[in-house]
Amino acid sequence: MSSSPHTVLPWVVRRTRLPLLSLRCVDCRSESATTGNGRFRVNANGKLLDVWLLVRCVSCDRTSKLPVHERATVRSIDPQELHGYHVNDPDLVAARLLDPLLARRHHFALDWTGAWRLDAPPAPLDGAWPVRVEVAFEDPVPVRPERLIAHGLGLSRNEVLRRIKCDISLRRPTSTGFTFTVTAGDQPGGPPGPPGSTPGTC
Repeated sequence: MSSSPHTVLPWVVRRTRLPLLSLRCVDCRSESATTGNGRFRVNANGKLLDVWLLVRCVSCDRTSKLPVHERATVRSIDPQELHGYHVNDPDLVAARLLDPLLARRHHFALDWTGAWRLDAPPAPLDGAWPVRVEVAFEDPVPVRPERLIAHGLGLSRNEVLRRIKCDISLRRPTSTGFTFTVTAGDQPGGPPGPPGSTPGTC
């Protein structure tokens, strides 16, 4: 059998909602917050602006403000971006929440549990093996490749380690695209095909 893949399948990891924030509440000490529908607060002080992203504790509903811009001149902010802050543009909310600089500045992490899904076409059971899969990420969802592959193909993690050839470490979390190759299993049909869309729980 040829070692070159006969089939190339595209997998896509997609966000289904904004992730939660692992951020301790100063009132109830809960460590989970949400942006809800996503809101900014803009405050003008003369020619200087403060812009905050509002987040809400999931336990006690306390609202906190995460500074996005502090004492910034109006001219230093792109007019379209400033308009987005005023109208609570959802794409801008997502962009700011997913900005790693904001997370580092305010000491929070993102909790992606239940906030993403894997879109994966089924592998042809009667096709020739091996099969190559190209994984793309629409958002920076950190996943361990071995878990994602096991989840998508319905294989055990031991089978993944035995039958998958990958261009990156299978055990190190990643949020960037990668490619892997599935070799044929002990049965003639190879591994089962994944469902068309599965929620991200791995």
